[in-house]
Amino acid sequence: MNNPISFKNINRLAIPALISGISEPILSLTDAAVVGNVELNPTESLAAIGIVTTFLSMLIWVLGQTRSAISSIISQHLGANKLDKVRELPAQAIFLITSLSLIIIASTYPFASQIFKLYNASNLILEYSVDYYKIRVFGFPFTLFVIAVFGTFRGLQNTFYPMVIAILGALLNVVLDFALVYGITGFIDPMHIQGAAYASVIAQIFMAVLSGYLLLTKTSIPLRLKFPFNAQISNFVLMILNLFIRTLALNITLYFATKYATGYGKNYIAAYTIAINLWFLGAFIIDGYASAGNILSGKLFGEKNYKTLLQLSTRLIKIGILLGCVVAVIGAILYYPIGRIFTQEPEVLQAFYEVFWIVLAMQPLCALAFIFDGMFKGLGKMKDLRNLLLLSTFLVFLPALFLADYYHLKLTGIFIAFTLWIVARGFPLIIKFRKQFLPLAQNH
Repeated sequence: MNNPISFKNINRLAIPALISGISEPILSLTDAAVVGNVELNPTESLAAIGIVTTFLSMLIWVLGQTRSAISSIISQHLGANKLDKVRELPAQAIFLITSLSLIIIASTYPFASQIFKLYNASNLILEYSVDYYKIRVFGFPFTLFVIAVFGTFRGLQNTFYPMVIAILGALLNVVLDFALVYGITGFIDPMHIQGAAYASVIAQIFMAVLSGYLLLTKTSIPLRLKFPFNAQISNFVLMILNLFIRTLALNITLYFATKYATGYGKNYIAAYTIAINLWFLGAFIIDGYASAGNILSGKLFGEKNYKTLLQLSTRLIKIGILLGCVVAVIGAILYYPIGRIFTQEPEVLQAFYEVFWIVLAMQPLCALAFIFDGMFKGLGKMKDLRNLLLLSTFLVFLPALFLADYYHLKLTGIFIAFTLWIVARGFPLIIKFRKQFLPLAQNH
């Protein structure tokens, strides 16, 4: 039998998960790179995408926790050899989450202007934000459908099909971005920021259709909705509620960071948009190994194989720190060319270069936080994640941000606060994990 935590097996899960995980930030980065280089108001356009992306990320992260909940339940039942008991769960989860997404569209669409004013958007930036959001939001239910299907595949220890779906979706989005934003002479008129929004929505619809097809043809999991609800639905909903509260805390962090960056002026919010999206990209790269931790820990926990679970955590710590350092070094080597991909505006570039080093220095710390975050999700310990993020946000990030703003540190202060927040999220999880599973591994 293959060693479940061998480097080869971890990579078999992690590398496809890594590639599929970066699809969402690549959609936003592509929009930012293409729109940030248009001739008409590039700085305002880039700022608008940054603001809307932050708000949409909040919605996706709040409701996209279905992936972790479904993956945790399915992987644990797979480990316990009881998969038949949860076969109907994914379809029911998809029904619940997409229904909620339609309610959110209906309740935010008419108030888009008021929402983005809360982010300090005004004048042309506000106008562009509303234009972009009122198109991009219609991709939201399709994104949640894809996330739920990805969670099902991950629970089944399969990250290959999500990778295929994500690659094809990202490639389609890139092609459409160039075609719709800049136009094709004689065929398509340039659509500016609205073109970027349409490109994202079309790509999201395509990914939803492909993911549904692959789930139905490559697994035994049905998508036909059946009642009554599965016995695990209450556990699923409880996990979602804990992750919902946790993600609200996470998005309070992002909201205040974006609000303060916008308040410092258009060059700062444009620079922040580039930096935060690159941080998300780094986070999603590391998230490939967090996903492997999520997938394997759930199965090992279901098997009650605590010794191997502990070995898995040690191996993932080493891999995560190494990967974080590699990302940081690559970013350092390409420090200046990376900024020029997104904008040619000297004031924006100056503000970006002042903080990009902090984003890079955070990467090994992010690796630890995200990997153990993934493992705790696999174990179904959503309550611990909820409590820790609430403490990290309200006792660490916000006080650090307010203090940095008082001393006029601007973007540097925002990213210092992010770094402290990551430290507060990561190390307590490592301590708690070892405290719980070290005795179990020794006694089992």
